[in-house]
Parts: sequence; C-alpha cells; structure tokens
Amino acid sequence: MNTQIIKSYRSQDCLRHSFNALAEKTFDGLHFESWYQNGYWGDAYNPHSITVDGEIVANVSVNFIDFVWNGHKKHLIQLGTVMTEERFRRQGLIRRIMQEIDSEYSHRADGIYLFANDSVLDFYPQFGFRKAMEYRYTKPISTSQSRSVVQVPMNKKEDWQILESAMRQSVSYSRLDMTGNNNLIMFYITGFMQDCVYYDKRHDSYIIAETDADTLTVHNIFSKEKYPLDDILAAFGPETRQVVLGFTPIDTEGYTVSPFREEDCTLFVKGAVFDCFEQDRLIFPTLSHA
Repeated sequence: MNTQIIKSYRSQDCLRHSFNALAEKTFDGLHFESWYQNGYWGDAYNPHSITVDGEIVANVSVNFIDFVWNGHKKHLIQLGTVMTEERFRRQGLIRRIMQEIDSEYSHRADGIYLFANDSVLDFYPQFGFRKAMEYRYTKPISTSQSRSVVQVPMNKKEDWQILESAMRQSVSYSRLDMTGNNNLIMFYITGFMQDCVYYDKRHDSYIIAETDADTLTVHNIFSKEKYPLDDILAAFGPETRQVVLGFTPIDTEGYTVSPFREEDCTLFVKGAVFDCFEQDRLIFPTLSHA
C-alpha cells in the first residue's frame, strides 16, 4: 500500500474533491467546496492528509488562529476535521499524522487545542493533551423596546463584503477574541448560517445570532463603537427572554456562568498558555470552531 502525508493541496482539484468527499461522509454533509470557490479558504486552514493511490483516506487539519486573550495576542493552533475512511481505520493513520504535526508545529505556537468526540478520549493524552472545561454565559433579559434588528440574508458576495468590512472595523466584546481570521467566520456565513446575520441600525452593529422560541444565542457582534451589550441585545425586542453567548463577555455582570460541554465533544489543550483557561472561565468563540 503506497501511502504518504500531504498538505497545502487545496488548489489541486482532485485532492480537494477527495478531501470533501471524505468530510461529507464522515460529518454528515460537511463540505468545504463553496468556502474554497468563494475565495475564503486561505493558508490558515491546512489539512494534513494521508493518501492511498491518490485518494485521501485520513486527515487532521491544522488551523492557525490568533486570539486576543485579556488584551494579549496568543498564537494558537486548533486541530480539526479528524477523519479516517472506514476501511482504513485502526491502522494508526491518525497517530502518524499527529506525530508529524506535533514535530512540526508544537514549537511554533503558544498552544494547541482540539475538540474530540467521546470515542477517542484516551487517544489525545498520548500526545500531551489534557482535558479542559469551557464556561458558558447566559442571562435573562426583559425589554419593552420594540424589535429594531433586521435580518440580512448573506446569499451574495456584495452582502459578504459589507459584513467583512464591519468585521475589520469592529471593537471587541470578548475576553477571548479571534483576530485576523475572518475567513473562518465566513465559512459559517456563506454556508449554513446565511440566515443568522442581523443589523441593528441604532448601533450600526451586525449581530450573528440564532433564535429558538424566546432564547437568543449570540455568536458575535461587530460594531465600530463599543456599546453596552444589553443595549444591543434589547434590539431583538420583547420576544427574547433569554440570551446565550457564544463568547466570553468582557462585562460579566448579571450573567450566570456554567461549565459547558457540548454533547459528544470534549476540549483538549496542550501548552502552558492554557494553565489559566479554566480559572478565567472562558469559552472559545463558537465561530472559531474549525
């Protein structure tokens, strides 16, 4: 069996299509082709894959992500899209990729992290990773203010460009804020979250959010000026009674802070930079997951 590890191949159509095929099969329809065709798949997302006779059969993707953590920039790497073609499982292919990634990148970042499913919780500690807990922030809200946000469908390039401009000029509302990687956010916005963008004219703000009955999940906020978070949330009107944040707010007054772990998803971290992660009661921004 002729195998090799390859990377930096996104512009090679046959390999990219093979990667997409494996991703769609493994993760129930996940694909990266539109992200690539729309021009948002850049160097920061780099699959490391094993091929057999030209077909991608195993992969771990390396995501270079800078964060501003309490005012200080940190260079982190997130590992993701870990997958193996079913007929090649239990042959050590992911171990082989992880060993190469560890050798090549462990000294080039302040820390490395990943989200693992429950079937492999004993695997990643072999590479120096340890479990960590995230914390989620929720808050009941009540307002008599009428709804002032409008939904902005993100189904064409002109809309994406306007949002990108807002991203570049925005202040931060998070104590752990992804920076310089708008392409990753656009993976969501140009894909399954095209209907999750709202504009609040009163604050000249774009809000990435999802609604479920009276609960509003806010993933990110982009505005040129800093406004009280409650003022922006009130723009969703009296129908919203509960807010869940997909980021760590700078001002936590009034929020309930709870340990958070998605179903079948455990955070693993590696590096001294994470020693204060749980003490700071942080959550990685939901739109930074890759």
